[in-house]
Amino acid sequence: MIKAVLALIVALGVATFAMAQGFSGLARVDVENSTIAGSRHSVEIDLALSQGIPYRVFTLSDPARLVIDFRKVDWSGVHPLNLLNTKNVSDVRVGGYLPGSSRLVADLNGPFILEVADMRLNEETGAAHLQIRLERGSQEDFTVTSGVPTSTIWDFHPEGEIATDEPIRSEHTPMVIVLDPGHGGIDPGAEVGDIVEKDLILSFARQLKETLLRSGEFEVVLTRNDDSFVSLERRVAIAHRIGADVFLSLHADSLGEGGARGATIYTLSESASDAASAALAERHDREDMLAGVDLTGTDDVVADILMDLARMETQPRADLLARALVLGIREMKLPLNSRPLRGASFSVLKSPDIPSILLELGFLSNDRDLGNLNDPEWRNRMAVAISDALKAWIIADATAKELVRQ
Repeated sequence: MIKAVLALIVALGVATFAMAQGFSGLARVDVENSTIAGSRHSVEIDLALSQGIPYRVFTLSDPARLVIDFRKVDWSGVHPLNLLNTKNVSDVRVGGYLPGSSRLVADLNGPFILEVADMRLNEETGAAHLQIRLERGSQEDFTVTSGVPTSTIWDFHPEGEIATDEPIRSEHTPMVIVLDPGHGGIDPGAEVGDIVEKDLILSFARQLKETLLRSGEFEVVLTRNDDSFVSLERRVAIAHRIGADVFLSLHADSLGEGGARGATIYTLSESASDAASAALAERHDREDMLAGVDLTGTDDVVADILMDLARMETQPRADLLARALVLGIREMKLPLNSRPLRGASFSVLKSPDIPSILLELGFLSNDRDLGNLNDPEWRNRMAVAISDALKAWIIADATAKELVRQ
């Protein structure tokens, strides 16, 4: 049965990534519309890119340099010195510096302080225009404002060391999966009679973990291993700390209206695909506040343009994983919601660089789903369906990446 799933997912993966290639392929530099220029007291950099990508800009002293980091740029055919049209810059170098990242370094002839860094996107074509302006300042001010900025999604590397080769992940290296059993501790989740979501989901997460480990293809970490409260922010941080390849949040909610039933798979969306999805997302965030977590300013972490751009690469992979889960569950003849693929702004899905999914196994408010969730045989088949879907996704994801490289 899994062969049919694999074949279908690979085909779907190719189609999905072909459509998203404008966002997930390597960005290219339009040399004819790019320049490094300036006046007597300024340096102005204009880079025309084939697509928007995450970036950061900073200056370094001793000697004075401007550094622009990207994720990632195809520099083939670009001779950086041909872009140079100002004496305020003595040299320009480009290349890779970390796997998946690129760097441009411009040697400055003096203390030029960064004033503007702005990337504009063309909504129709996806092309981007990066504009950077530096103004001449005092040496003291330049030194104070220079340095590598702190960031949650960039790996830091000493300027000047430029690597050209990316390490290739071995096909035998287990994929790291973070399973996130929803709720816990003082946050019980949905409750129906004696059934409490937090306990039911933790039990299933442990069962799914064992299924994944037995396959020998995965390493699995749970965001909670007991009945303890874990904030939404902490759940995502755990995935980042261990370098997770996939984040899968597990739930079995309850909806008083509409008679929702069957497994439903959610991916991140600015606006919810329907009112019920919006209500679920709002409830999950509200439960964090009720548990005493201060969410003030949390959205600042996920609203930065750097992370929005990073999601251009991650989100198609998450969408592909969501479709794999639908096919895996359907292949096992397990009940799916009439609209199994949905979107909502769940906080646990906002990681910019980890494909993240929220899976509602069913709804405690539906008698059939409630019976299934308490049935050991059904739970085992669901665990196998998820495992098969993840295996299929690995193949489709690798195929799509190879297609993008070509």
